[in-house]
Parts: sequence; structure tokens; C-alpha cells
Amino acid sequence: MKTWHPDLGRSSSPLYMAIADLIELDLKSGQLSPGDKLPTHRDLARRLAIDVTTVARGYVEAQKRGLVQSHVGRGTFVTGTESPRANPPVATPPDGRRAAVIDLSMNMPPEPDDPVLIARMREGLATVSADLLPLLRYQGFGGAAMDKEAAASWLGRRDVCAPAERIFVTPGAHPALLAILSILAKPGETVLSENITYPGLRSIAAQLRLRICGLPMDADGILPDAFADACKREQPRALYLNPTLQNPLTLTMSQARRQAIVDIARHYRVPVIEDDAYGFLPTGAPAALASLAPELTWYIGGLSKCIGAGLRVAYVAAPDDSRSLWSFAGAMRSGNVMASPLTTALATRWIGDGTADAILAFLRAEAAARQEIVAGLLPAGSYSADAVSFNIWLPLPHGWTRSIFSAHMRSCGLGVVASDAFSVDGTPPEAVRVCLGGPIPRAQLQSALEFMAHALEGPPEMAGSFF
Repeated sequence: MKTWHPDLGRSSSPLYMAIADLIELDLKSGQLSPGDKLPTHRDLARRLAIDVTTVARGYVEAQKRGLVQSHVGRGTFVTGTESPRANPPVATPPDGRRAAVIDLSMNMPPEPDDPVLIARMREGLATVSADLLPLLRYQGFGGAAMDKEAAASWLGRRDVCAPAERIFVTPGAHPALLAILSILAKPGETVLSENITYPGLRSIAAQLRLRICGLPMDADGILPDAFADACKREQPRALYLNPTLQNPLTLTMSQARRQAIVDIARHYRVPVIEDDAYGFLPTGAPAALASLAPELTWYIGGLSKCIGAGLRVAYVAAPDDSRSLWSFAGAMRSGNVMASPLTTALATRWIGDGTADAILAFLRAEAAARQEIVAGLLPAGSYSADAVSFNIWLPLPHGWTRSIFSAHMRSCGLGVVASDAFSVDGTPPEAVRVCLGGPIPRAQLQSALEFMAHALEGPPEMAGSFF
């Protein structure tokens, strides 16, 4: 077909609605047919002399009406139906084994798209699976000797030095955190954390019937005076921290603040749980808390955020306390038996042959590129982010509420999480976490972020027609 060039004067609706109206009219008149490919956002915007985000909103409205369907890497196509779609588009992998909805509400690393790197990753998997049968058997708890060696090498990058008997290979950070909290605190007892913190901590605490007390923060992390006061007042059983690229605020605790927090924890004999999920991403991050106070810190170094979300392996360095080691081993065995030998072997292989470093290098570059997209669309100072974080923390402009904004963004397929999920004490702020990683390519991410930036330029009343 010839290139579609709608006449916006044929509709009295707002420009973005007019685009959807004209797709519908031209489909009925025969000027458009099912299967026709529509112009790209930028091409149509240039020819109509309108803003790119207006075209993006128009295509979103047309997709809501069931008139078009967008396909990653291919474009937007006319479908010829007129029934609203209740669910977001589903991407089907080439092998057809399963379908997966693109979900940007999870803070995942971007997926590698470099053929050379992917081939290298596959080579490691092939090498590991060549001797498959032993990996299908029960293994000794805590990891084989070679797995602990790889773990020690990996943790050494964060200045965490622990002997093999204090290192455990676990099936992910979440079960490790569950086991640690189960041995440190009893139902009804208090655990301290940041006042805006990782939602997984809240769910685990609820399961164990623990009370979480949130501590106020500044740009350097939790406030030392507030921590000391809480130690006197609450008699906490532990302090949970995510001190590097904190989820969701993306803050990194300074070295001086880390030392101040460690000094207070040591004075009041409060165990520290250091969730260092993102600590391997920055190239110059401050040393881990566990390197400052190894005798009281439970260090968790998960691989899912710095290698791949499906690589459910975490390395735990326990404090130098035999009773803690025994208790942790018992808690992990009862809940998980062991980490997957196949997954663990792959992690060991990638660390040993340098593939893990290559993946890290890709993630740093890709995260930086995605943060540049955000910086080009949102005003400086209107959000919090780090150059290598996989998300931004977005305080909402006056008039917007987190519930209205979250629902509005879902209408265009951009997953955001309202601050309620992260807030420990008090009324949650009018803010959301916006994730930038996962399987979504840069071009699609930019389109969604353009839509978001456009929405924030106006009052929330303008979003009403999108629900």
C-alpha cells in the first residue's frame, strides 16, 4: 500500500485521539487494510508537523481500541478488529515454548543483545552441560569447593574476604534473607531498615511476623543519629541495608556514612544484613559493610541483578561465629535443601572464564545508555537515578497521585510501582519507581518514556480518557 498520510482536519478530537479516529475511519473505508504497516512515530510526526509523543499516544489509543498491534523490532500494524484489548501485548519466543508479557515493574538488568556475548554465554552453558548427569544429583550443602572458590573470588571484588567455611552458595538472595532473619529474630521482635526499602524485606518480615522500623535517610543513606536512637529505643535484632544503588531510591551510602553506621552497630551489638544486590555494577563503589565489620555482618551477594534475573544464585558470607554458621545452615537446608547444581556450575564457569565480567561490562554500558534516554526526556532534578541503575525514583508533580499515575502508565505498557510497596512507616510519598531493564529494547523503552514525559507535562485530568 502507499504510505498512510492522515488528514487531521477530518477529526475535531485532540490530535492524539484524531490519529486513532482516522485509523478507524480509513480501515472502514478501505484506505487501510488488516496487515498494513503504519509509519513510525517519528516519520508520521515529521510529516504531520506534530510532536512524536502525540503520535505515540495516538497509536496507544488505537491499540486500546483493538485497531493496531505493535511488534518489537517490526513496527505497528493494522489488525482490523475493533474490540478493546484488556491485556498488554504478548511476546512469543521463536521456539514457541511459552509466551511472556513484557513487564517493566520488575527491577531487572537489561538483556544482552550482542551476538558475540550471547555466543560466549551459550558456550559456557554447553561446557557445563557436557557433564550433565552429576549435576542432576544431590550435592553437598553450601556449594562444592570449586563453587566456593568462585564465590570467594567474586566477593573479593567488594573487599569481602571470608574463608570457605563462612561462604555459602544459596539459591538466590531472597531465600538467604529469609533464613538469616528467621535465625536472628523471633515473632514480634524488631528489625531496622531504610524507611523506603526493598519490598521483599517487607514480605519476609510479614511471613515471620517481625516488626520493621524504618529509619530516615538523606543522600548518604540512613541517618546515624536515627540509627543510634532506634538501637536504644527498639532493641532491634538486626539492621537490614541495601547500601549500594539502593532499591528503589538508587542512592549509594558514602564510605564515611558506612563507617559511622558500622561503629554504632558494633557499639550496640546489632547484626547487619547487607543486601549487596547491585554492588558489583558501579566501578568505584565504596567497600562493602562486611569488609568494615566482618564479625557482625551477614553479606548477601546475589547474581540476579548483576548477571541475569533467572540466575538464581547468591553468595552469603556469614559472620565469624560458629553458632551463626550452624543455625544458618540448618535454616537453609530446611527451606531449600541446596542450590541448583546446574545453575551454580554455570555461575562458577562464567566467573572463572571471564564471561561474568563481560556481562557486567555490557550491563554498565546499557544501563548508562538508558539513563541517558531518561535524562533527555525528564527535567534535571525531577527524579533520582544513578548512571548504572536499572530504575529511577520519580517524585510526582503537584496534582498527580501515585495511584492515578500508575494506572495511567499501565495503559501504555510502562510498568511502574507506586511508593506504597517500598514504604515502611508513615504515609507513602507521591512517587513511583520506573524500571528501565528487562527484555524491552531501547527504542521501545524510549517510546514509552516519551509517553510518560508527555503525561507529566499536563495535569492528571488529561489522563482520564486513557482508563
